[in-house]
This record gives sequence, C-alpha cells and structure tokens, in this order.
Amino acid sequence: MSEVEPVAIVVTADSGPGVLHQLTGVIAKHRGDITSVEILDHRDDRSRVYLEIETDAPAAMLEELGAMSVVQGIERVETFQRVYGKRIIIIGGGAQVGQVAIGAISEADRHNIRGEKISVDTIPLVGEEPLAEAVRAVARLPRARVLVLAGSLMGGQIVDAVNEVRARGLIVVSLNMAGGVPEAADLVVTDPVQAGVMAVMVVADTARFNIERLTKRTF
Repeated sequence: MSEVEPVAIVVTADSGPGVLHQLTGVIAKHRGDITSVEILDHRDDRSRVYLEIETDAPAAMLEELGAMSVVQGIERVETFQRVYGKRIIIIGGGAQVGQVAIGAISEADRHNIRGEKISVDTIPLVGEEPLAEAVRAVARLPRARVLVLAGSLMGGQIVDAVNEVRARGLIVVSLNMAGGVPEAADLVVTDPVQAGVMAVMVVADTARFNIERLTKRTF
C-alpha cells in the first residue's frame, strides 16, 4: 500500500458526534489507509475535513462516501506533498529568522524550478519556554523535515526539546550562538543566509548534499 499514490479529498459533511467515525468506516471498508487528516472548518451546520488516503480503489470509495446521508459534497484535490512538498521551519529572533529565510527561500526556488517541492515557514519567538514549546510542536507538523533555530542565545529547555525532536527524525540546524543548542543540533552554521541555504540542501532531492557524509558539523 505504501507505493500507492495517496488520494486527497475535502469532504463537506454535517456537523455532529460520530460523523468522522462514519466517514472512516467507509474508507476502512475499501481498505483505505488514512495517511493525513485535518478538520479545515467546523460550524454548527457543517464541517470540512481534509483527508489523504492510500487505496487501490479510489473511485468506488469516493462514490460510496458521496452517497452518505451526512456528506454534503466531496472535492478531490492535490495532496499537500505534491503542492507544498517538504517543509523547512525557521524559529527564533525576528532579525535572524528573516536572514535565514532569505537563504532558504532563494535556495528552495532554485530547486523548485527543477521540479522539487520545498516550502519555508517562519515564526519569530523569544523566551525559553515559548521556544521549547515551538520546537516540540514542529515534530507534529505534517511534512516538516528540517528545523532551523535562529537566535543569539538558546539553551536550557530548548536543548531538551531539540534532543526530543531529533530522536523522532527531525533534522535540526542551528546558528552558531551562545547556549547549549549548537552542541545539540545536527548542523551549526555561523552565517544565517548560509544556514537557510544548507537547510534546503539537506532535504532537496535535486542537491548533491548528504549531511551524514560531512566530516565536520560547524561552518
């Protein structure tokens, strides 16, 4: 099933307890494997649910979903992977985040022109606890592949959060800053623009760059 191209749909359905259970019941009946789900809109009269499903029989599944009494409409759309692709998340001080974003966006544009799909998300934050919470939340974001921490001082709880998300497979790039985060990161880059460039190169299929082959981790 993992080699099947996911089907992405937006289902507009009645609101109420058990509606999602009814939808997933039909999907399971057709041996559909839900790989992503998100409630886009929830109101008193309706809900809009986005689902990505791997199935060998999408036509039959969509027909039965559309015939359900609780379903108001179904729209087949492109998957987020196809539209937005891999995600680079940049967190930290506003000035540093902006400079990292310049490098990441410029490099992503170069690869996306060649058929890659990489998107860049940013959030300026200050404070040890908010930063630690944001780092942990990146591991819950769909398609997030690399986290860049951009600031002048990060340590304490943020180091613990970095270790946790790295254990879950997220690659962490850090600016060369004060605090314990650079020691905990996969890659440390002094120049913020270059940090953005290298973050994209880490995940781009169209780049000849392998972080595992680096003989040093600080640049």
